[in-house]
This record gives sequence, C-alpha cells and structure tokens, in this order.
Amino acid sequence: MIKNIPIRIFEQIVRGDCLTSLDYELLVNELRDYSFCQWSLGIDSSDIKAFTKIVDQRSQLLRSAYPKISQVLASHNIQVDPAWAILPMLWHYWLPLAQSLANQQEKIGRTFIQGLLGGQGTGKTTLGIVLKVLLLHLGKTFLSISLDDLYKTYADRQKLQDRCPDLIWRGPPSTHDVDLGIQVLHQLRDRPLGSSQPIEIPRFDKSLHHGAGDRIEPEISYGADIVLFEGWFVGMRPLPISAFRNFVPPILSESDREFALECNANLYNYLPLWEYLDHLIVLVPEDYNYSLQWRIEAEHKLMATGKAGMNDQEITQFVEYFWKALHPELFMPRITDFDNSAAYADLVVQISRSHLPIKISHKNICSIRI
Repeated sequence: MIKNIPIRIFEQIVRGDCLTSLDYELLVNELRDYSFCQWSLGIDSSDIKAFTKIVDQRSQLLRSAYPKISQVLASHNIQVDPAWAILPMLWHYWLPLAQSLANQQEKIGRTFIQGLLGGQGTGKTTLGIVLKVLLLHLGKTFLSISLDDLYKTYADRQKLQDRCPDLIWRGPPSTHDVDLGIQVLHQLRDRPLGSSQPIEIPRFDKSLHHGAGDRIEPEISYGADIVLFEGWFVGMRPLPISAFRNFVPPILSESDREFALECNANLYNYLPLWEYLDHLIVLVPEDYNYSLQWRIEAEHKLMATGKAGMNDQEITQFVEYFWKALHPELFMPRITDFDNSAAYADLVVQISRSHLPIKISHKNICSIRI
C-alpha cells in the first residue's frame, strides 16, 4: 500500500482520536496528489477546502464502517494478510470506490450497474462484501449478481455437452443463459428508484449433481440502487481471428485452437448483456499464472479440513482448460492496457501474489501504485 501515510493515522481515525495538524495535512496533500489518478473527482488541486471536505467524509465513513467490515469479513472467514493492510486498503481503494459508485448512481438517477471482471483469488468476493457495507453507510441499497448465477440448467448443460464434448466443465462462453441475464439486468436498470417492485434474481448452487451444479430458487430483490455484476469474463469482448494465429501455452494443438476460436466466437452472444454495464472494473493479477498457484493453495486448504479436493495435476488441467477457452495473455492486454486507445476497462486494479491491490489505473487519467 502507499507507504507515506503511517498506519497509526488510520488507527487514530478508527478510534475517533483527533489528528495533529501535520497528520491531517498529510492526508489532504496525499489526496491532492492522487485523487485524479484514482477516481477523477474533478476538483482543482488548489481547492484545499474541497479536499479537506473529502478527507473529513472519508474519515467519518472509515470510522463508522470499519467495525462492521471487520465483523463481516471474519464471519466469511476472509483474512487480509498482513492484517494491518485492511486500513490502507479501505482508505485508498474500497472507500473511494464506494463513494464513486454512490456519486455515479446519483448522477444517472437510476440503478447503476457496475461490471466486475476478475478470476479466482483477485478479490471479487471480498470487494462485493465490503462494498455492501460501505454503500449501506452511504444510504445506498446494493445487490450482487454473479455470472455463475446465469448458468444454464443442469439438463440444458448436459445437452450442450453432448453436442460440444470439449465443454468438460461449466464456465466458458455458451454455458450461460444470456437471455435470462439480459432480462434481469433490464428489469433492474428500469425499475423506478424507490419502487419495491419484486424482481427474481437467479441463483446457482455449485454443489448439486455431484458438483456439476444447478439452478435453485431465485432470490427476490425489492430494490437496488447499485448492482455489482461480477464474473471471470464479465465485459470481455471477442478478439479478431488473427489473434489466435500463434500457439500460446496451453493452446498447443489444432484442437486447442479450435476450442479457443469457438469460445471467442461465442463471446459475440454476450455483447448485448455487456451493454447493460455502466462501468467496468477489472481485477488483474501481476502474472496470470498466479491463478493456478492460488487454486492449488485453495484446494490444499480445503483438503486440510478433511474435505475432498483435486490433486495438483487435476487442478492444473482445470485451470488450463479456462486458459484455453479465454487465454489471459491474449484477452487481458486488450482490456486493460490504457496505452492502447481501444482498451475498454474503466478502472484496472493490479493484484499482487499475496492477493493485495498494488496499482490502480483509471481510463484516460493516470495510475497510482499502492
């Protein structure tokens, strides 16, 4: 995290202690240096009063929400390592993001649909949990929907697998009910603010059918100012066929390339769904190989509790299956590289090996290393 703000300052804010004038000035000056890079506040850097107001607002939100966030993360068995990192993460990442979402929702005057693209281990679940708490403190209702919730039924996926034997596991493009997703996001977007009109939100249980998963009873939403729509390829657009000219491990054979091309072509069916996104955040590991290491670690922890899990070879085959479908080395640069004018992410958060955010980049502005 940013090193020029001592942890003790955040700890004092949480306790409700008064900051010294020097500590307060440090927070204001840091905000002046980095606000445009993070959330494009649109404030002139010479407007000290505006920045002091933001520091006061953020301090109040940190102080009021921190106990609940700590409690909720603990209840979900989510640990930030090192433990002290949660405070700068809140100050530099989670708090300004929540405030930005609340502000954007108020500007458009309807439900704001935030897309979130990220693989396992990048912090999608944690971000959703924290945002729910923070937005509640900001007076906003929140709903999280996963791309996984849009999986086709077990019966329909069995039929699909009969036609397409390469679809060994659920997950790649074509295994979701895109029309259902469009219907749900359309209803959420167009529901009048303040209305308690019930909307059915699909939910999916991965444990059913021996792990193949199936739909369960939908959740009923009676209101949502902000919707987080997350998944491992949410917002991802298809590539030109020329991008697959060369083999990129684990795409090493013609059959691998055909599978990759088929998955790429199936992305076109998702474009009408992505049209409902008001904004796209991408959580991207420094090295996409981290996702394999994270999955192995997660399975080892699972088996340490006495539950069944995959061995390392099975995990490698599982992860490489998804790399063959939508290879990070091919797709991610075209989404996140802001040196390329065609990049279409709005905010990119780079994730370290230890699962912590280390760099935040905003489209058309600049980046901050944290």
